[in-house]
Amino acid sequence: MTIYGVGILAACFIIGQLTGELLGRLLNINANVGGVGFAMLALIISGEWLKKKKLLSAPSLEGIQFWNAMYIPIIVAMSSIQNVRAAFSTGYVAILAGIIPTVAVVFLVPYISRLSKKQ
Repeated sequence: MTIYGVGILAACFIIGQLTGELLGRLLNINANVGGVGFAMLALIISGEWLKKKKLLSAPSLEGIQFWNAMYIPIIVAMSSIQNVRAAFSTGYVAILAGIIPTVAVVFLVPYISRLSKKQ
């Protein structure tokens, strides 16, 4: 049932890429800053919201859960091809782009876990 939920995945990917491009432009960087991460967050949030509202069929929910699980290896593969030395030589933006989301996720984990316990 992996094909179900691909439309939601595609919409979240587009939203993530647009958000990453917008953030890059706001920071005056000619790059996408965190687009895949934003897409992953959008997929998780929209999947949970749709599940709460009971707007998803079981196959679609299984497909979204499959793609949620696939995102981690995709992000690791994408980050392994980036030029870290060039990123650090351009300034502190690379460091902040790593630290800020990490800290945000650390603080969001308890909130997200409370949401899943309510179901």
